[in-house]
Amino acid sequence: MAHAPSMATALEGLVEDPVEVRPRSQVRPRPQGPPPFAPEPPDDDGDGDRHGDDDDHRRTPLSNARLGMLIFLGAETMFFAGLVGAFLVYRMANETWPPMAMPHLPVEVTGVNTLILLYSAATMWLANRAIRLGQQQTLARMLLYTALLGMVFLVVQGYEWVKLIGYGLTLSSGVYGATFYTLIGCHGLHVFGAVIWLLGVWRRAARQRYTATRRTGVVLCGMYWSYVVGLWPLLYWLVYLY
Repeated sequence: MAHAPSMATALEGLVEDPVEVRPRSQVRPRPQGPPPFAPEPPDDDGDGDRHGDDDDHRRTPLSNARLGMLIFLGAETMFFAGLVGAFLVYRMANETWPPMAMPHLPVEVTGVNTLILLYSAATMWLANRAIRLGQQQTLARMLLYTALLGMVFLVVQGYEWVKLIGYGLTLSSGVYGATFYTLIGCHGLHVFGAVIWLLGVWRRAARQRYTATRRTGVVLCGMYWSYVVGLWPLLYWLVYLY
């Protein structure tokens, strides 16, 4: 029996307890409820553009700024639709158009002026392309070209209006004069406002305020300019050629 204690001691050295008992003070309490949610930081710099506005050719959600511009352009479309509808009503109600005593509109000069305005849409597209590529100097140059082409369009329109007034076509010249100056004049005011906006964007672009990821001002101005340019061929066909 003298060997029993030594044998028990040897067995205790060979067997290890797999369960590690920690003191109560070291046991961490389990969290209650769902894990905390950490919102992701915005991908843009607060200007409504994400990831450089699809620089990696991925679809991104429509920004609030663009959605607001689309709503505004929809309202503008309804406004011009009303003017065009009124023009068509008066146009179809008269077999002779323009009336016998009224001068004919300058179709050829206005046609060339239309090409000038359409070319400004191409320079505006180049401006948007330049800022997507980070080419700030090209952006400023294309914006200036676009504004200058818009000014040329307005100057030519104004010159033709002065000549038409001299020939006797005024707002008080019956329905023909009233519809012409109302419809074409409203479009001219929109082009004038767009040129002012373009000059403001060009000034900021010349100071390199826009980048490939912060270009909302350029995008919105381009949307509005494309709208007033795209509207003009329809008005030219209705008023000058139809």
